[in-house]
Amino acid sequence: MRKLSFLMSMLALLAGQQAAFACTNVIITRGASADGSNMVSYAADSHQLFGELYHLEGGVHKAGEMRRIVDWDSNRPLGEIPQASVTYTRTGNMNERQLIIGETTYGGREELWAQEGAILDYGSLIYIALERCTTARQAIALIYDLTSRYGYCSEGESFSIADKDEAWVMDLIGKGSYGKGIVYVARRIPDGYICSHANQSRITTFPLDRPDECVYSPDVISFARERGYFSGADGDFSFADAYNPLDFGGMRGCEARAWSAFNILCEGNFTFLDENGMEQTRPAMDYIEYALGHDKSKRFPLFVKPSRKISVADVARVMRDHYEGTPMDMTTDIGAGGNRLPYRWRPMSFKVDGKEYYNERAIATQQTGFWFVAQARPSLPDLVGGVIWFGCDDAATSYLTPVYASVTRVPHCFEHGNGDMLHYSSASAFWICNRVANACYKAYDIMAPTVHAKALQWEKQCSEMLPAWDAEALKLIKNGKAVRKLLTGRCCDAADEIFRQWSELEEYLLVKFIDGNVKAQNPDGSWVTNGYGVPDNISQPGYSEKWKAAVAADNGKILEVTE
Repeated sequence: MRKLSFLMSMLALLAGQQAAFACTNVIITRGASADGSNMVSYAADSHQLFGELYHLEGGVHKAGEMRRIVDWDSNRPLGEIPQASVTYTRTGNMNERQLIIGETTYGGREELWAQEGAILDYGSLIYIALERCTTARQAIALIYDLTSRYGYCSEGESFSIADKDEAWVMDLIGKGSYGKGIVYVARRIPDGYICSHANQSRITTFPLDRPDECVYSPDVISFARERGYFSGADGDFSFADAYNPLDFGGMRGCEARAWSAFNILCEGNFTFLDENGMEQTRPAMDYIEYALGHDKSKRFPLFVKPSRKISVADVARVMRDHYEGTPMDMTTDIGAGGNRLPYRWRPMSFKVDGKEYYNERAIATQQTGFWFVAQARPSLPDLVGGVIWFGCDDAATSYLTPVYASVTRVPHCFEHGNGDMLHYSSASAFWICNRVANACYKAYDIMAPTVHAKALQWEKQCSEMLPAWDAEALKLIKNGKAVRKLLTGRCCDAADEIFRQWSELEEYLLVKFIDGNVKAQNPDGSWVTNGYGVPDNISQPGYSEKWKAAVAADNGKILEVTE
């Protein structure tokens, strides 16, 4: 969703506009994954976005039929374009042919946002590409073709685009009042490598003569020259530096999240290809001054090789990150309060004695609408291969449950119309996950571990069930309708079950942790009592040592216990 890369613009957004911002994507290639799948993760972060799983059946369309274009963020009608003769079914950000598209908005140069008469926003481009394309390369070409014909009315975007065989990252931005359409660069991620982006354009220099690895708009360099963004040799052209120049917010608020994803999956050492195609390895901490927003020259690579083969669970761990174990660890400074809460409420910065300070923002965040880890599995037929592990709200306190891209409907708890941001629904996964998350925020270090353990247990259980579901479907593969019916039933049953468990979990959290207490339990899970129905062995964990020291320093003269 939308987010401007520089800090002051983020503040302006919060103060005066109604835009979503700050998403994170991780892209895993087949050769880097544990099961040979291409994977894309995405957190759709927004203070206004309701978490639901969108679904649209494909089909054959009559000549002259039109497709409505509606802005994803505002729900505002933008216009119409001719419908394709044939469209594919899409479930969330994946289609029945195993094409996946995620995004993060980086904003870029403001004068390139407004484009008179343009009717295509970034969200519509994603959905239209999923409806009409079977490969990443097709999606890239279609996005460029459509924006050239109908204009582009969103800010600068980074797209993650993966199919069964390849994974690409695409940076694009409109031309503002200087022309119709977009300029873009798209790079194929080398097999065995991974990529991540988080609201900052990450493509710098790129190969100009290797179309198998890189494609770009014909005027991507010449347009930058015309606008005065670049004046060097073509080979030195950097898309990011021309169209999304770095500043503190771009590094600390955005690139730091991509750095952290790499740090986790590479276990502290970045292996990458240098300009001669040779592998080099450097410690992740060599780039920490860049992640902190202090040194633009310490930019880390676009692609890195993970230290091991990556699973869905590994990617989910990244999406739950709060910079734990790094200098930006959100659980350790005084801003975490007495219970190590890894969140800082908005606005994005604050001032003390004339100095401005940054409210840290990690990959996991409180305002997530929905998040997913999607897999394109080339070893399986399309009807079975595409899986979206889908969840709602804060990734750190919510669960993922698998949904095949070929389902005929989505589980009711994720269904459109089952509540919204202004109307509570007791049957909505978004709302129950928010209830659990907001319960944890009051005593995070005490309550969140229980929730996290429950989520990991469920996801492990589903990972173990998935091969059996695949096998059931493969037996029916000659009958596509039967396959879709079977997989829809399996996914809906599973989603219903974890929804039920999460509803019970919220009740459990209330009973166990009410009023800052922690009730003791027996090994079988029953409550410890005095034998007469009254809770016994209740404990009060209290606050962190840092918090206690800060309180003593602030008001110790009044609070000190004296004889």
